[in-house]
Amino acid sequence: MGTAGIASWGTIPGMQKAKGCELYAIAGRSHEKAEAYKERFEFKKAYKGYDALLADPEVEAVYIPLPNDIHCEWGIKALNAYKHVLCEKPIAMNEAELRRMFAAAKDNGVILMEAFAYLHSPYIYRLKEIISSGEIDKIDFVDTAFLTQDYSEDIRLHKEQGGGGIYDVGCYCTSMILSLIESPVKYIKADAELDRTGVDHIASVLIGFDDGSRASFNAGMILGTDSCDRYDRLFIHGSKGYIRSNVEYNGEGEIPFDVTVKDTHGERVTQIEKVIVGSNYSMEIEQMNQCIINKAFPHISEEFSINKMRILEKILDTVGYNDSKEQFVLPNGGMIPAVGYGSYLSTEKDGVKTILDALNVGGRRDTRNSHQIVIAIIFTLFQSGDLDGIYWFCYIQKTPESFAFVLIIKRMVAIKNILKYNFLSA
Repeated sequence: MGTAGIASWGTIPGMQKAKGCELYAIAGRSHEKAEAYKERFEFKKAYKGYDALLADPEVEAVYIPLPNDIHCEWGIKALNAYKHVLCEKPIAMNEAELRRMFAAAKDNGVILMEAFAYLHSPYIYRLKEIISSGEIDKIDFVDTAFLTQDYSEDIRLHKEQGGGGIYDVGCYCTSMILSLIESPVKYIKADAELDRTGVDHIASVLIGFDDGSRASFNAGMILGTDSCDRYDRLFIHGSKGYIRSNVEYNGEGEIPFDVTVKDTHGERVTQIEKVIVGSNYSMEIEQMNQCIINKAFPHISEEFSINKMRILEKILDTVGYNDSKEQFVLPNGGMIPAVGYGSYLSTEKDGVKTILDALNVGGRRDTRNSHQIVIAIIFTLFQSGDLDGIYWFCYIQKTPESFAFVLIIKRMVAIKNILKYNFLSA
């Protein structure tokens, strides 16, 4: 679905090489461009418009390389049409969109997977193999970078379509870090240079994890304008050694990287590892086929995509990219409407602390002067069926409105005969 650049030079050639993949149909906004892709890559059909492709009963799975801001819309349409979906990274603009997409996949009994082709590479498997062997011992620090050219004109320059370096290449860095460090995130610090439209061109990020490890990365679009230049790096440090690599994300061919460990005398010894890598895009398609045909578990799981999206959202909030949201996603997956200040992650108004204190610490924080937030919290608790939580939250507010709400809920519960005890006997 779509005639994006990454489809023409990356994913479609990968499909041609992949076992078990038939190039059946291509759709684009322009019929002429779709026809050109059909002839170039030997598709059987070309459609003008994506709805026509989704209406074709012969289509079993679709690949979506559309602009970031419409991944969710067309992803859900494809899933509701009972098509398996491989959606280009970043799979969604935020966690709320992402959860709606996976919910649609489950409702329709189809597969949804985020397209991170490089994570299917033997190079990544070899890195993990070295780490799990204990050769460099426990990881305490990871550093990576992905920098590209800037653009005179490109979709990446349009914020309303999900432009910017954090979405475009920062998602590679966050996914690499998450694939190497399996510990909950403790904190995120970030800064970025934004242009006058609010699009980030260079970002620096530090992530701390509960196990004491840390990670940093640089991501952006700063290496000249339309220069085709790029810069990639990866450094993994453990208590007994480290791995250093300048391999490009999605690199192919013979890939070398250094592994340095200390010998019995404490001297550093460096060995050059080499891995032969074919098309990451082919391996990605073949893994998708295994999920569809043999019920294999997606290598890029729902949990992984959610964790990655949470990090991206926090970074975007921290650097000032996210100036408004329709919804705020709580750590437990619950969603509340974003009202009041725009983003609840706003550090100016301390919005997220208000919400989390109220939900997780029993409402100890005073929210009586922010009626919209109170309503949002009650709405979330009601959706989750947490009636006791509603009673308690309303009780600690000690306002006439909240007590009235408690009485309404109690009567509703009494009617349904599911009230097990009287929380507010007085």
